[in-house]
Amino acid sequence: MNVLCYEEEIMENEAVSKNFIELEIDKDLAEGVYDHVCTRFPPEPNGYLHIGHAKSILLNYGLAREYGGTFHMRFDDTNPTKEKMEFVDSILEDIRWLGADWKDHLYFASDYFDQMYECALKLIRKGKAFVCDLSPEEMREYRGTLTEPGKESPYRNRSVEENLRLFEEMKEGKYKDGEKVLRAKIDMSSPNINMRDPIIYRVAHMTHHNTGDKWCIYPMYDFAHPIEDAIEGITHSICTLEFEDHRPLYDWVVRECEFENPPRQIEFAKLYLTNVVTGKRYIKKLVEEKIVDGWDDPRLVSIAALRRRGFTPESIKMFIDMCGVSKSQSSVDYAMLEYCIREDLKMKKSRMMAVLDPIKLVIDNYPEGQVEYLDVANNLENEELGTRKVPFCRELYIERDDFMEEPPKKYFRLFPGNEVRLMHAYFVKCESFVKDENGKVTEVHCTYDPETKVGSGFTGRKVKGTIHWVPAPFAQKAEVRLYENLIDEEKGVYNKEDGSLNLNPNSLTVIPDAVVEPSFEGASAYDSFQFVRNGYFCIDAKDSSPEHLVFNRIVSLKSSFKLPKK
Repeated sequence: MNVLCYEEEIMENEAVSKNFIELEIDKDLAEGVYDHVCTRFPPEPNGYLHIGHAKSILLNYGLAREYGGTFHMRFDDTNPTKEKMEFVDSILEDIRWLGADWKDHLYFASDYFDQMYECALKLIRKGKAFVCDLSPEEMREYRGTLTEPGKESPYRNRSVEENLRLFEEMKEGKYKDGEKVLRAKIDMSSPNINMRDPIIYRVAHMTHHNTGDKWCIYPMYDFAHPIEDAIEGITHSICTLEFEDHRPLYDWVVRECEFENPPRQIEFAKLYLTNVVTGKRYIKKLVEEKIVDGWDDPRLVSIAALRRRGFTPESIKMFIDMCGVSKSQSSVDYAMLEYCIREDLKMKKSRMMAVLDPIKLVIDNYPEGQVEYLDVANNLENEELGTRKVPFCRELYIERDDFMEEPPKKYFRLFPGNEVRLMHAYFVKCESFVKDENGKVTEVHCTYDPETKVGSGFTGRKVKGTIHWVPAPFAQKAEVRLYENLIDEEKGVYNKEDGSLNLNPNSLTVIPDAVVEPSFEGASAYDSFQFVRNGYFCIDAKDSSPEHLVFNRIVSLKSSFKLPKK
């Protein structure tokens, strides 16, 4: 099935079926719970976004567009111990690149710290929050288990006045980190552990990237998040399934803080890719140990890494659409993502000639010094991409694998006495070859038949093999990087004994002396091409320069992925 048919099928299905989130939104609008839709994407700026986040971004943005609503971009920056402006900048760049437009709706949770503080005071005055002196170890002990209820803190029944005084002192910096916390007063016997008097504020003497040293107390995520949504007028807080057990607390916060038209939380299944590393702790370790060259190393699946590798926003959107939205957790094969980028690029990109492991081919009967410029179609499947001129001459480079001294059966490329077509050019017949002192072939000598030029209408005989080439005097040297999975797929992601990563030692192969045709002049970072017979490649945004081209292989030409049968 080609991609156009596939997309048409999706559109037909969408006309009659909606995902469960859309059905819930339809119901809310029909019943008058809300008269509009407002969604958000609220990452914590403590690392780079990955492919899983792309699903959340595109889902929230897509719902806002579908219902003629508003999409907010908000940084959940309530934990200064892990957050950096570097991550803020990278996240904004990623979201822009994916095409999600927040317009003028860019917010920081830290902008609401004053309102969150007032909400905490309201809860204290209502008798719904108290200052607790238990140590973290004691708190864990008092919390109970999944089968046993928790015990109430001995500080739970402090008076409103005492709690207000202590909380003010926390704010003024009178206590050390961890010495006191503010807890919600809910139910220590609740079957949901999240409702057992959760911490809603802690002391942290840290400089915040946005508020500086104004605060030394910071709200916890579960307290801050519903307040942020309520302040911004979010209608549907779309989040992943791990927050399902937190929903009662979310609802409790917006109810007890007495927000009008409170938002509604709806959960969906995360996107899991097989045999990839997404955990920030693991990626940080890979970066620090220089196993990868940064958060955007093309072997990772951060959005920055996928962009540098050569994936397109369109391919990621296609991938997310194919994954769909559901309530049940499942894993998706990386091959499906590769299928999507092939489908996106195959009609859009020029098919260029590059030789990764070059040996010299000399056409002995071609006039010395002669150069002819051949008209070459940029993409045989898409005439709109036009043509280019490629110089052809006596000395060329071909792939080492395209010549064999003693070929096996069904080898149709060059060997002594055999004739092949040089792509876009002539038939050539192998006459001899030259080896160095180590027995390695360094040159292949051929003769050509001038009558066999492509486009001449020659039908006198046929050849079974066609090989590509690069004109030697005009060749541009290039570094080519071939990628495999960072993870050893047979062993799986994690070592069961010590929890370390099972790394693939062959995840990166660097080819320093590839050659490419002279048509790459003017190409710049992220530009992508098909290298005929070799795959799709992209100019590396970090290391490439006009003087030293560096190409990343995005994906090979062949796919192991099969579209599911309908």
